[in-house]
Amino acid sequence: MTPAITLAKNSGIVHRVHDYIHDVASESYGLEAAEKLGVSPDRVFKTLVVSLDGGTLAVAVVPVSGMLGLKAMARAAGARKAAMAARADAERATGYVLGGISPLGQKRRLRTVIDTSALNHATVYISAGRRGLEIELSPHDLGKLVDASFASICRLPS
Repeated sequence: MTPAITLAKNSGIVHRVHDYIHDVASESYGLEAAEKLGVSPDRVFKTLVVSLDGGTLAVAVVPVSGMLGLKAMARAAGARKAAMAARADAERATGYVLGGISPLGQKRRLRTVIDTSALNHATVYISAGRRGLEIELSPHDLGKLVDASFASICRLPS
């Protein structure tokens, strides 16, 4: 049981936990999850930790089929600039390891922005707090659990 699963369970929201055997050679954790679970990459969301204006950490939740638009994330968070946070900072703030960072059950609750494309689906998949483990839940429930805002922060890869 991870903190993410505990939070989902204790909140009383409808959710499902899915596990699969993670390939340690894989570095594309979200695409691997989509493939192994037989789900469209548009429904599997990755959790990215960013640094706003060079200091404050925040979380962006975007589909694995796209990329985070850092300028859009900065705008959505009311900052001038956003950059990817250092791995050590992301892991320390969330309590999770890279590739298993969940927006749920983080050590420190960080401001969270979810890409609006999540609202196109009845349910989405997010990391459950470790590689090879996903939680499926409604994007509305996800937003409520982490007190998130929704904004268009995803861009298609070029």
